[in-house]
Amino acid sequence: MNKIYQVMGTSKQNIHQQIRRETKFLEEAEQLLMIVHQVREDHPAMGADTLHKKLSPLMGRDRFRIWYHDEGFTVKPKKNWRRTTDSSGVIRFPNHTMGLELTDVNQLWVSDITYYEIDEKFYYITIIMDRFSRKIKGYHVSRTLRTEDTTIPALLMAIKNLLAVKKIIFHSDGGGQYYSRNFLALTGERFINSMGKSAYENPHAERLNRTIKNEYIHNYKPQSFYQLKTMTSKAVFMYNEGKPHDGLNGLTPNEFEMRLINKSVN
Repeated sequence: MNKIYQVMGTSKQNIHQQIRRETKFLEEAEQLLMIVHQVREDHPAMGADTLHKKLSPLMGRDRFRIWYHDEGFTVKPKKNWRRTTDSSGVIRFPNHTMGLELTDVNQLWVSDITYYEIDEKFYYITIIMDRFSRKIKGYHVSRTLRTEDTTIPALLMAIKNLLAVKKIIFHSDGGGQYYSRNFLALTGERFINSMGKSAYENPHAERLNRTIKNEYIHNYKPQSFYQLKTMTSKAVFMYNEGKPHDGLNGLTPNEFEMRLINKSVN
C-alpha cells in the first residue's frame, strides 16, 4: 500500500485525513439541511453569503456556496419540498406514524429543530413533544447544530424521569442530528426511530416550534444567548402549565397528563 501511496504522491496519513474531513463535511451538511430549508421559507431572498455568516458553519464560504447551489437553494423555494437524492449514505428510517391511532402518552414523541436570530446570529432550539398529551418532554438551546448540542441533551432531559414503558416511536425529519451514531446509541432499545421524507411529514413538531418561537420567545425579546436560554425555559413552562388545548378538552398538557395518571391509579 505504501508504494501505491507513493505513486499517488501522498501518504496513508493524508488519505485518512481527507476521509475524516469529507466525513465531517457530509455530517455538517446533513445537519444544516433542514435549518436552511426553514430559513429559505422565512427569508426567500436570503443568499448563500448572508446565510453562511449567520450560520457560522465549519465549512468555508466557498464550499458552502457550492453545497448551497447543489442542494437547489439558489432556486425559488418549492412548497412541500422533498429530498430526492442522498449521496452521503446516511441512515433513513421509515415513517411509523402513518395511520397510527394514539390512546396514551409515551406512544409517540415528535421532535424538530428551529432557529432563533439575535444580532444577526443564529441559535438553535430543539424540542421533543409527546404527541398525545402535547406536553414538551425535553428541549435544549444551543449555539451550534452539532448532535451533542441539540438532540442528545433534549432527549436526555426527556427520558430523565421516564419509567419503564413499551417502545416509544420517536419521529423527526431527516436532519442529521436524528440519525448520528451517538443519538442512535441513546435511543437504543427504548425507541423506534421514525422519519418523515419531508418537513411536512412532521407537522406537529414544526408547528410547536413555531408556537414556542413566535408566540412566546419573540414576545419576551431576548437580547443574548443567555437570555434566549432563560426565556425558552419560561416559554416551555408557560406552554406546559398555562396553554389550554381544544384537542385536550380545554386542558393544559400538564393537566391532561395528570388526569391520565389519576385515572390509571384509580
